[in-house]
Amino acid sequence: MINALRERDDAHTLLAAGTERALRGVGGLVLLRGATGTGRTAVLEAAAAHAVERGVCVLRARCSPEDDGMPLSTVGRLLGHVPEYAGMPSSDYHRRAARLWELLRSLAARSPLLLAVDDVHLADRSSRRWLAEAAGHLDRMPVLVVATERSQYDIEPQPAGLTHALSASFVRTHTLAPLTDGASAEMLGALLPGADPEWTAECVRASAGHPLLLLALLDDLRGTPPLPLPDSCAALYPGAYPAAVAWWLDSAGTATADVARALAALEEVGTPDPGDDPPALLAEATGADPARVAGWLTAMTRLGLLRLGPDGQPRYAHPLLRDAVLTGWPTPRRQEVHRAAAEALLSRGGRVEAVARHLLRAPVVGKPWALRVLRDAVTVAVDGARADDAVAYLRRALDEPLSDARRQRLLTELGSLEYHSADAGAAISRLAEALHLEGDPRDRVHTAIALGTALAGQGEVRTAMGMLRRTEAGLSEHPGLARTVQTATAILSDQDQVQRQEAYGWLGETAARSPELVGTAGQALLVRYAATAGLVSAQDAMKQVHALLAVPADPSAEPFLLGTAAAVAQWADELDEAERLVERGLALQSCSLLHPMHRALVNTRADIAAARGDQAALLAAAADPRRIPADAGPGNIDAHVLMALVHADRTDEAQRLAAGFDLRRAPDSWELNRFLYARGVLRAAVGDSAGALHDWLECGRRQLAREVVSPVVTPWRTAVAECGPGPGAGEAVELAEEELRLAEVWNTPRTVGRALRVLGTVTGGRRGLELAGEAVRILRGATADTDMELIPALLAQGRQLMGAGERSRARDCLREAAERAERKGAVRFHALAARALREGGARHHSSSRTGSAALTASERRVAELAADGRTNAEIAGLLHLARRTVETHLTHAYRKLRIRRRSELTGALGKRGEEA
Repeated sequence: MINALRERDDAHTLLAAGTERALRGVGGLVLLRGATGTGRTAVLEAAAAHAVERGVCVLRARCSPEDDGMPLSTVGRLLGHVPEYAGMPSSDYHRRAARLWELLRSLAARSPLLLAVDDVHLADRSSRRWLAEAAGHLDRMPVLVVATERSQYDIEPQPAGLTHALSASFVRTHTLAPLTDGASAEMLGALLPGADPEWTAECVRASAGHPLLLLALLDDLRGTPPLPLPDSCAALYPGAYPAAVAWWLDSAGTATADVARALAALEEVGTPDPGDDPPALLAEATGADPARVAGWLTAMTRLGLLRLGPDGQPRYAHPLLRDAVLTGWPTPRRQEVHRAAAEALLSRGGRVEAVARHLLRAPVVGKPWALRVLRDAVTVAVDGARADDAVAYLRRALDEPLSDARRQRLLTELGSLEYHSADAGAAISRLAEALHLEGDPRDRVHTAIALGTALAGQGEVRTAMGMLRRTEAGLSEHPGLARTVQTATAILSDQDQVQRQEAYGWLGETAARSPELVGTAGQALLVRYAATAGLVSAQDAMKQVHALLAVPADPSAEPFLLGTAAAVAQWADELDEAERLVERGLALQSCSLLHPMHRALVNTRADIAAARGDQAALLAAAADPRRIPADAGPGNIDAHVLMALVHADRTDEAQRLAAGFDLRRAPDSWELNRFLYARGVLRAAVGDSAGALHDWLECGRRQLAREVVSPVVTPWRTAVAECGPGPGAGEAVELAEEELRLAEVWNTPRTVGRALRVLGTVTGGRRGLELAGEAVRILRGATADTDMELIPALLAQGRQLMGAGERSRARDCLREAAERAERKGAVRFHALAARALREGGARHHSSSRTGSAALTASERRVAELAADGRTNAEIAGLLHLARRTVETHLTHAYRKLRIRRRSELTGALGKRGEEA
């Protein structure tokens, strides 16, 4: 019997039956058709072996493209040497055919025959004619002819097959389909026992049901099966698999190979857009007939070489197969396909990034549309917080022909984005190159400010200052731009105490003589300086800020003015106005350009969220991929996140965050001081009083060296005082009194209330109780959201009332503190209030409810959309909300549902009821 190959039983049965008929004197023609690599030859060899076992004489001929040079050469090789051909004209088909027929009859008279003709589609035309003519006479002879024929859809239509003009009664045709995944896996298991199932599944996909490819792949993977299967043919040796794929492409013809390789090249770019038409795109990229391309894609999908992706578009069954298709294809040809695809997509209105992705792999186009597409793609990528993609588009744009002015703008943007991506060295090189190009003075200022920001961020503050001063000196004919550079110099000097003193000293002296020489942005910086130095009240500072905002400002200086005004407004507890100023300032900023005020505005936004106790917004800001990295040290947002984690009683996470920074490498700046203050809060929360005192005192020392004495930024004095030995300690009282004096200069409820609360705690007694009550009264009367100061003030008042024996009033204070803490998500404050209530003999019952019934309508709507798999950005768009609002609603929902992860939302919304 035939040695059965998998899923070839029908073919074997058909051939075995034909052999038995031939033994009885009734021959015929069997045609085995199939695509390249489906095992036609293996089935033919199995049939020949079976025939030999049955006593049938087997004659073989394997056809090749060279056979077409001599008429009837295939049949001549099949039947043996024909001496009568000598001297016979090659054009005399009929005489030659008759001689061959006589030879066949004589051979058949001796023994039943099986004529095995492999790849008959490659035989010479006269041999195919002879075989077709013979088919009508074989039923009276003991001769079975079995021929294999390639049957595959190609871009260039192939000649008619062997039997296209024969009656079905003269020929039996059987088509070999690719193996199913199960059969391929069984075949592989038999050849390589013990193979990992996951690895086996990958091999099956890479072979696409074609035994040829599977056996070639196994030749390259002899030994221990690697897991996972490599995606590149470079990892295969000796290269049987890519050679088999190359043979498959060669057999399909040049046009089909070009389309197959173009598909592989286009697939490398990524998932096509939903509106793309792959057949049309491939046709335009290769010059092929679109209808034939569409048919080829359908045929290859049926054959398993392509599989439909989630979007319904055909793709190669495995990356290794795709790479093998591309192996050996010349780079220029591949690049031209991408260029043609880019132009075709553009003409059909494709998405700008889809076009740009092809341009990344295309040669220089040299036409305006290419640069326009790449620039638009940069904008889209930046808006989508994909800085790496934007960098790639800009680098490619620089290959196109550019004027110096345009190259300067592109280099400035590229350097800025590379800095965002933490590639500071490359960023500084790009920006320095841009600064040396001739361009518009305004563009030169943008470049200088970006370079100065990058240098200062790397600790090269003096280098940055020198470069900015040289830039300023070259702007004598542009006084507005010169003032902008002066302002940038002052802002960046914050990272070096000596430079800061020089910059602000010059600003102050010049503003006293001629305010117009420093401009509105410079004057705003002096207001900010006075606020931190404890020289002005919040009310007076805001009056000055409002007056400066009313003066028309140079566009290049406006971000500095708005950013500085926003910081002062936030310190003054004008949180809504500060937020409006931040949004205005960010709207003027291109987040793809490096600018010191972008970071300043983002920092102020975080300060506003912290003042409001919006922990969700702070944690979201830390995860924002558009945030500029904090260089060698921690930033302001890191400090806020640290404190937010402490408030949420997630001190383990906070400690891991703090441990991730080496403060010895951090540049000297107010952001480092803010982080020291925040780390002190963390250390105090975990009981490390000595560590907390060290951090707060170091923060204070650094701030005083910078002439920052006001508690509006880092209230380190009250932190040290509160961490002291207890009520009545002289040094603690002195520190608290000094902070109260400075707070009363600034005179906002937040700063004064905090100072009063701590002074009351360290003073103790009846006077301490009065101070605590005054702190609560002032904080309650604030127009801004001061809950994050009011909660500890209520805790302090409650504890002191409890100590004075006024238990009923104490419980009221502590319950209010607990309720406010729960609303803010301040878990630690809530726990402290609950503990104080227990120590006072009371049990705290939260008036709020938990469980799904406790959600507000807005929280439920947002939570349900999140449970359905929507992203925060999608939810914001659907409900017309700010993304931060969505994040806040989700945070509140998590707390009420008592869950920690988004994946838990579905169960929590559907199963949890109300809990008291």
